[in-house]
Amino acid sequence: MTLENILEAKQYLEKIVQVKPEIAIILGSGLSPLADRLEDSITIPYKDIPHFPVSTVKGHKGNLIVGKIKNKYVLCMQGRFHYYEGYTMQQVTFPIRVMQMLGIKTLIVTNAAGGVNKSFKAGDIMLITDHISRMPNPLIGPNEETLGERFPSMTNIYDKNLRQLALEFAQNNNITLKQGIYVGNTGPSFETDAEYIMFRQLGISAVGMSTVPEVIVAAHAKMKVLGFSVISNVFNEDILQEPTHEEVLENVSLANVKLIEILEGVIPKID
Repeated sequence: MTLENILEAKQYLEKIVQVKPEIAIILGSGLSPLADRLEDSITIPYKDIPHFPVSTVKGHKGNLIVGKIKNKYVLCMQGRFHYYEGYTMQQVTFPIRVMQMLGIKTLIVTNAAGGVNKSFKAGDIMLITDHISRMPNPLIGPNEETLGERFPSMTNIYDKNLRQLALEFAQNNNITLKQGIYVGNTGPSFETDAEYIMFRQLGISAVGMSTVPEVIVAAHAKMKVLGFSVISNVFNEDILQEPTHEEVLENVSLANVKLIEILEGVIPKID
């Protein structure tokens, strides 16, 4: 994806959307209902946006929606793209580059993830404190200086102030909000027992197949990031059967109401 491609997508969206949101949300598997709650919204299918990939995974509707959450305009991705779908890392993260050109300052990422921490249960929400990447880095290749520096820092990429806002809102509204480190794998195969045990020994709390590339590019673009994982299942070495994708979506739907409540409470407070 070239800078010219990014600008073409940006210009197309600017012709349709008259407002200028500074907050963007990426909704993962089964988390689309938040986008349906946006007020004064405009829906743009990914297939209509120049150079945008198309979602191929069940639970990812494939729309870009701009609308209001209380007093804030937000740009919302109703579904994301994954490396395991066969896209390059540059294609996976192309929307983040378009967001950057549109003036997005804060990126909120959500995902469905497998629980590694034994204290977690399906339907829990985890605030991401940091991540470990087991994916190719989307910044590999020539660096476009207009988009960011060659060697961006990844320190405190999950912004401490934004995390504190989320924790305070959850506490004040009696919502249990776990915290932990997320590890991103390429997928699409689920993890082996040995991998789950290794992750647990490393202090990782959740594992998934997305998010990390988007966050790396957001860091390159100097965006603030806030991240949430909805725990779809929890690894138990005594149970041999893995959950199906349908079970993952069902468990994620259980947490939707609480996560939407958190987002609707936090977003109006973001500067």
